[in-house]
Amino acid sequence: MKLYNTLTREKQEFQPMGEEATIYACGPTVYNFIHIGNARPLCVFDVLRRYMAYRGMPVRFVQNFTDVDDKIINKANSEGVSSTEIAERYIAEYWTDADGLNIQRATVHPKATENIDEIIDIVKTLIDKGYAYQSGSDVYFRTLKDEHYGKLSHQPIEDLESGARIDVSDVKEDALDFALWKGAKPGEPAWESPWGMGRPGWHIECSAMARRYLGKTIDIHCGGEDLVFPHHENEIAQSECANGAPFARFWVHNGFINVDKRKMSKSLGNFFTVREVAEKFGYEPIRYLMVSSHYRSPINYSLEIMEQCVAALDRLYTCRDNLNFALKNAVDGSADAGLLDRLGQYRSRFCAAMDDDLNTADAMGVVFEMVRDANTTLVGVDGVSKQSVQAALDALEELTGVLGLLYERGQESDDDLTAHVEELIEKRAKARKEKNWAEADRIRDQLKEEGIVLEDTPQGVKWSKKTV
Repeated sequence: MKLYNTLTREKQEFQPMGEEATIYACGPTVYNFIHIGNARPLCVFDVLRRYMAYRGMPVRFVQNFTDVDDKIINKANSEGVSSTEIAERYIAEYWTDADGLNIQRATVHPKATENIDEIIDIVKTLIDKGYAYQSGSDVYFRTLKDEHYGKLSHQPIEDLESGARIDVSDVKEDALDFALWKGAKPGEPAWESPWGMGRPGWHIECSAMARRYLGKTIDIHCGGEDLVFPHHENEIAQSECANGAPFARFWVHNGFINVDKRKMSKSLGNFFTVREVAEKFGYEPIRYLMVSSHYRSPINYSLEIMEQCVAALDRLYTCRDNLNFALKNAVDGSADAGLLDRLGQYRSRFCAAMDDDLNTADAMGVVFEMVRDANTTLVGVDGVSKQSVQAALDALEELTGVLGLLYERGQESDDDLTAHVEELIEKRAKARKEKNWAEADRIRDQLKEEGIVLEDTPQGVKWSKKTV
């Protein structure tokens, strides 16, 4: 498997250092609902994890919660509640959206506030090594002392300095120096430290949690490309200077999301939360949008594109429903050798796409080729074997499962629903046989009101539950 490494700017063969791949993903700052931009790394790196597991590679996956931050503090103060209350409220809301997007829970979901001792230890080490300094009750990283600073963003230190938005002041030695520890201010949460009461800076928390739960050197650090500088650049600097070891072997970043071909921004009025979009389209079309394009390419969100995602999912669900229906009417017999060979080829091509820098776009194309094949050779065809249909069903569920799809709509296998619908279908068939067309139409209308769609086929009556 090859992944594009931001650090080296090339695709590189990936193999974990140990028995399991260690992955750290930057999680949300929990002060509000997550937006659709947040959904992309969640879905992309969930697929990376699923695919590794599919190929037999164990994964230890850590995703943090930033639960102390200026945004959280400001929200808490504006509402007259504690920062903890705001953080816990939006962690709970995060789980609702993450579960809706079918995101697997991480091995560990640490919080910044649960790792204060680890953070303080790293800051003390950096001061002892001369890479950090105390200024009043704050502690800053001495950026110019790190000769490798800028290696992730691939910018010379001079260019980074000229573009720094924070001027040199009496507090900092250099414009690029960044806070490791912030002295306490009125109305802010604070913890005891060797430098007085205060709280951690944003960047240091990820270094501390990655080291605690994954070790000094990890296999993959991932996140959105907006985090490359300064967040991930600063993580590398403080981690490697403190630990004396490489921080992450691979840095994997996903591309941006535009809205109607414009950068998403609250000021432009084109800012959407996952919850808002899910209320209109459901969660699964959002996930489909995020994984149907290559993760490093920018993607565009619009109502028209979301409707296309819904339609694409309908095709996948229709194929699954058709195969389930065909299975009921199939005959005993061995699976068709030609079909089995083609299914093997689809699996191989799917894996080849995923092995090429997690190319979910091409992998999705393979899935739709397989769907067309199954619809043509197995659906509505007399005499197909159950083994053939089951093999196609297994392949469809296997590959869509790697992508985390086909989870939102249950298969028509609920015993009570199935018994109810099939009882009415039998009554309708009896009414039609007796030429009682009014009763047959009444039963069809009743089922339609219940969201059940009937389709008369040569193999019998096929039913499916209508989706919104």
